Amino acid sequence: MRRLLLAVMLIGVALGGHHARADRSPAQTASTGLDLSWLDPSCKPCENFFQFANGGWLRTHEIPAAYPAWGLFNELQQKNQQVLHELLEQAAAEKAPAGSLDQKLGDFYRSCMDTRQIDAAGLGPLRSELRRIEAIRSRKALEAELARLHRRGVSALFRFGPTEDFKNSSQEIAEAAQGGLGLPDRDDYLKDDEPTRRLRDQYRQHVERMLHLLGEPDAQARADAEAVLRIETSLAQASMSRVELRQPENTYHKIGLAEVQQLTPHFSWKRYLREVGVESVAELNVVHPGFFRAMDRELASVPLEQWKAYLRWHLVHALATAMPTAFEEENFNFYGRVLTGAQQQRPRWQRCVEATDRLLGEALGQKYVERAFPPAAKEAALRMVRNLMAALRQDLETLDWMSPETRQAALDKLDRMTVKIGYPDHWRDYGAFHVVRGPYVVNVLAGRAFQFQRDLAKIGRPVDRTEWDMTPPTVNAYYNPPRNEIVFPAGILQPPFFDPAADDALNYGGIGAVIGHEMTHGFDDEGRKFDARGNLRDWWTPEDARRFTERAECVARQFDSYVALDDLHENGHLVLGESIADLGGLTIAYRAFAMTPEFRSGKKLQGLTPAQRFFLAYARIWAEKERPEYIRLMVHVNPHPLARFRVIGPLANLPEFAHAFGCKHGDPMVRPAEQRCRIW
Repeated sequence: MRRLLLAVMLIGVALGGHHARADRSPAQTASTGLDLSWLDPSCKPCENFFQFANGGWLRTHEIPAAYPAWGLFNELQQKNQQVLHELLEQAAAEKAPAGSLDQKLGDFYRSCMDTRQIDAAGLGPLRSELRRIEAIRSRKALEAELARLHRRGVSALFRFGPTEDFKNSSQEIAEAAQGGLGLPDRDDYLKDDEPTRRLRDQYRQHVERMLHLLGEPDAQARADAEAVLRIETSLAQASMSRVELRQPENTYHKIGLAEVQQLTPHFSWKRYLREVGVESVAELNVVHPGFFRAMDRELASVPLEQWKAYLRWHLVHALATAMPTAFEEENFNFYGRVLTGAQQQRPRWQRCVEATDRLLGEALGQKYVERAFPPAAKEAALRMVRNLMAALRQDLETLDWMSPETRQAALDKLDRMTVKIGYPDHWRDYGAFHVVRGPYVVNVLAGRAFQFQRDLAKIGRPVDRTEWDMTPPTVNAYYNPPRNEIVFPAGILQPPFFDPAADDALNYGGIGAVIGHEMTHGFDDEGRKFDARGNLRDWWTPEDARRFTERAECVARQFDSYVALDDLHENGHLVLGESIADLGGLTIAYRAFAMTPEFRSGKKLQGLTPAQRFFLAYARIWAEKERPEYIRLMVHVNPHPLARFRVIGPLANLPEFAHAFGCKHGDPMVRPAEQRCRIW
């Protein structure tokens, strides 16, 4: 369930470090130098460093029709997918023993690729579920069906599952959270500007078309779509905003079952918990009590026939990509074309690789690691992390605005931070996930049910701190505050981003900044509220908290000023955590790089000083082009700034950058001293 992950999103980076060398696997063929054709010599580095560093790349690259955006992370993701594709094609071609990982991987992937079988099966695999929904005649039956859908991974109305107890991070507890929406964000239901009204109308038409594909007559599908939109709008009105959800104190309300029941007199939690399979739960973390009060009012006032339409919609919505072609195409038409601007579906094999990784990720990850991530690469990555941790420790020890009391607590938190590199020490057991050769939707339902049941088993037990929240092939990284851990999957530690043969400037400017980013998340405006053991506790002196908040607000104001598209600005408080981490990570990475012999030598390579190469290496990981629809979506829902602002934002605050490129006061890439943001 909700893990409060503060992940680096959509990134590709280089990894390595001084004296951190690893053997290359056969697939690793990265260049060790910067590609200077990426530069835009018509733009001065002190005017717009994103354009200077990536203008040549932007000029020669187009967004493929199947994508809403395109950048370096996409290129690495495609390389990883090719490896996974080969592994899955091989598994699908073999006759592996029943119950083996190869059998599960091969049959799941084969069933996804078999579109003839999917189309021939039609709605057959869902008929029993649709009949159950149609048979609902009472609130009691509605609650039972809702629980049944939750057990199959259909998150209608609200979300339920395990989470770390923020006040006792060693324990898993049950949690109920707001949800039940089909549009990406609650504001999509609430804002009254013309683009949002148009989006809501397109969404209503999409719901209507999907219900019509389920067999509803035109008039009924139209009325049911209106009912769905009304229910979801009521839920959205009671939901917290994404900015509010970023503050952990807003989302922690652990209360006893009797108190939870008082929130929802028309919804029986005892019955729901029994039906979902955790009858012994005595307390819940209710993320937003106001949401459940509003949910209860809807349950009491909305007719059952409209609730049945709502459940049918969320069933087909959750499973659309596993259903016959007409459903999948209509799903893409709205969630692809309308929302992101993508013009066509990605190839079937890519979607099936992703689906397999999503439901059998650690089974597939074992094979991926064997092929693409040798042990020496893991050791190199760990050495790099240790270098960055030493730099952050030095920074914390010398911060001029932090008191000795807070400093000691911060150092303790850094010392207790867990590092995970590449892949888990213990692989997930998929024995209870039974995979058949088809139809595909049966495997998807089985996989979702397996995952939900596996999650439910955690409730009331100690937190498994060896568990990963990303699969090994993932091109991403994250920090988890309740576990105080930083995690780097093998998928992001690949060429051209992980290049053990590259010089230190490229490695520190690449993965060094990302490692620093994830470590800094432990001390951003969210992460700083958790202590060394991952508990939500205020360990700052009031004066230090005030000083931190002032510095954080500087970052929020800076990003509020950035125009993403037309009159659409970044939301400084939505992207605050990631922007603090970008600034801190870059600062720490540069400090670590400055301690290497390469930096101290001052030797130029490719006509560039070590510092210049470091900053260019950082800028190139954010080379990206985006469609307008995608930009609008990301600004509203993504806690990460757009790629170009992740370059110009932090660099404009760093005197080291200005010195490296000879930037002067008054240049666009140099913020005035009184506006310069500095935290770490």
